[in-house]
This record gives sequence, structure tokens and C-alpha cells, in this order.
Amino acid sequence: GQIFAIYIVIRYSGICINNFHGVLGIYEIPGYVSIPFTIFTFIVITNAYNLIDGIDGLAGGLGMLASIFFSVFFYMNNDIDMVILSCSTIGALLSFLKFNFNPAKIFMGDTGSLSLGGSLGAVGIITKHEIVLAITGGLFVLEAVSVMVQVISFKLTGKRIFRMAPIHHHFEKKGWPESTV
Repeated sequence: GQIFAIYIVIRYSGICINNFHGVLGIYEIPGYVSIPFTIFTFIVITNAYNLIDGIDGLAGGLGMLASIFFSVFFYMNNDIDMVILSCSTIGALLSFLKFNFNPAKIFMGDTGSLSLGGSLGAVGIITKHEIVLAITGGLFVLEAVSVMVQVISFKLTGKRIFRMAPIHHHFEKKGWPESTV
């Protein structure tokens, strides 16, 4: 379902990762690589954001930090529309976090985490700042990679690498308090 939905958005909006900004310049990415890479990027960031939503305040707090980073970055690049979007996300997450810190009175759930992950991915791709997205979404990707490593390890060897995946639950199982994780 996600692949089809993202493909429809890419197909009819023209939003696509079609170049790579490397150390030596800008490199064009051919269409047959560009569309699957854009779909992959959207799916990774969206589902990684969903995986991180498991501890009170974690998804909202990290989403707010990523939005703060993007808003400063866009302000420095004089992209006022994206500054407004990023600051709106910060405001929404601040009001959400008021009720989501430990002990949480409300929860984000799949609807909130998937939509925030999708909007974070869309902002990075629309503005052609995928590298900035990778930096700001590093913790999201770490969470997703921890789940993939756990599943692959268990399927191949029958052993778990982490006590529980995603990795923030591993630290909880090791005895870290939720507020520390």
C-alpha cells in the first residue's frame, strides 16, 4: 500500500530525488534509479519515525529537534515557506509533548507518527536536501536498522542481538529508566 501511494505522489507531483550532491559536484540520477530511490527514502523515514514512537515523548521530541534543525537551516537559506512549515510542526509537537511526557496522557499512534515521518521525508525531498534529512533523521534510521538487524539475526542464527527491538526498548530492558532513554 505504501509503495503504491508514494508512487502515485511521485508520478503526479514530480517530487523525486533526481540528483546527488557529492563532494565533487552534482550528479544526475537516471529515472529508473531515481523513482525507486525516492520511494525507498520515503518508506524508510516514514516507517523509522513510526518505530521510534514507543516511549513517552521520544517521537515527538526527536521530531521537534529535526524540525528545529530544518527551520534554522531553511532560515539560513532564506526559504521562508519551509521555515513556516517547520515552525508550524514545532508548535504542533510542543503542544503534543505537553501531554505526552511521562506519564503520557495521550499517544501519537500510527496516524501521527506515519504522517510526521512522511512530512519530514517530503520536506527533505522537495527542498532537495536529502543529505540534511539523513543527518536529522539519523536516530530514526538507527531505530529502523536495529529492527532489521534483530530480525535478520534471529532468522539466520536463532539468536537475538538486542534484548528487544527497536533499540530504545533494548535499553529499557537493560534497566535504563524511560526518562533516560
